[in-house]
Amino acid sequence: MSAEPQRAGDPVHGTPDRHRVAWGSTAGAVIESYDFIGFGTAAALYFGDAFFPNASPIVGTLSAFATLGVGFIARPLGGVVGGHLGDRIGRKPVLVASLIVMGLATFAIGLLPTYAQAGLLAPALLVTVRIIQGIAYGAEWGGAILMTYEHAPLLRKGAFTGVVQSGFPIGLLLANLVFLGSVALPGDWAWRVPFLASLLLVIIGLIVRSKVPESPVFEDVKERGEIAEAPIVEVIRNDWRNLLRGIGLRVAETAGYAVAITYMISYLKEEELATSGETILALCIASGIGIAATIAWGWLTDHVGRRSVYVWVTLFSALWAIPMFLLVNTGTLIAVIITIVISYVICQNALAGSQGAWFPELFQAKTRSSGASLAYQISAMISGLTPFTTTLLFLWLGWMGPALLFGAYALLGLVAALLTRETWGKPERAEAHRRTAETPSPVATTTP
Repeated sequence: MSAEPQRAGDPVHGTPDRHRVAWGSTAGAVIESYDFIGFGTAAALYFGDAFFPNASPIVGTLSAFATLGVGFIARPLGGVVGGHLGDRIGRKPVLVASLIVMGLATFAIGLLPTYAQAGLLAPALLVTVRIIQGIAYGAEWGGAILMTYEHAPLLRKGAFTGVVQSGFPIGLLLANLVFLGSVALPGDWAWRVPFLASLLLVIIGLIVRSKVPESPVFEDVKERGEIAEAPIVEVIRNDWRNLLRGIGLRVAETAGYAVAITYMISYLKEEELATSGETILALCIASGIGIAATIAWGWLTDHVGRRSVYVWVTLFSALWAIPMFLLVNTGTLIAVIITIVISYVICQNALAGSQGAWFPELFQAKTRSSGASLAYQISAMISGLTPFTTTLLFLWLGWMGPALLFGAYALLGLVAALLTRETWGKPERAEAHRRTAETPSPVATTTP
């Protein structure tokens, strides 16, 4: 169960708006993921030449990845701001504001001058816009997940939040499809078009999100006069253990992704193991499968628990670290596709699908937005620097360096999972089934 007894604001069968909220949150998550992830693809394939042309190829890649990392470093600030506002004024305003800021920042990237056009001003502007992206993305996740979690039926919170978490692979798929389609465009248009095209997605997302109602749990906390004056302070003072555990859990997923996907894109290119088109094709296949997989993993946690899924998947990831590189080193397209699919669909999607319900359940309702957001986004700092660190490890140890780092992240996640309480074990599920059976359903429910 959650960190506190269920109350009136958290209906057993969910709210009548539960499906609309889930899809509205997912739509925004798709757009923000498209924007944020697209930068990673562009950094690996284009930004070294466009913004750091005077450097050697490896230094240009390091510089591009350092710029990528800046956005991740800024995400905790977005998590703090978004979490604080989510606990103070509501989840919905944060959702709308973060989407607007992210959309404008991403569109601006498509308009930036290159180094050849503006000299050092070009990378400076790129870093500035990336910081804005990071703040907006950091504020996004907590609001989207909590809105869905708090509207969802008691027995199906994993499945509902899994739908929102699937926004990440959908955004990844859209971004890479656009990059795949733009790869043949001349010059800078190959990377400019994907960023400029995001404006249309933002407009659609704002229309959808404007119709999403506020969280019933927040409204309940507000009516009871329990709005926290300083939610971040309360979380750090009272829930610091869960905060640290959440960071460890999250690092295994997001930093692992940074090695297995973000860095791997660059590795395949630099070692001439796959063309840019082949790499993007593999990413499109993996993300397409990942859409259904993320929802399925979230559904599974409703039936077997949140922690059990996490434990088994992090253990698998630790064992997968070396075989992952051995496979891609064969240089065959099928091996590259299989590797990226396994790394993404299992090692990343399963952990993301579990987090959607597990993280909110670790914190009290009045500080849930701050606690879940802070744990989620602090880990992003490590993740954002991982492609840069991984490149340095490759220079030192060859491919074994990135492999060992991936394994270390997985083991950190395994330890964190073992140290974190199960919030949805057999006793909690049995009690939830009893409550659901005893409480009349006001509306019929269907799978989101």
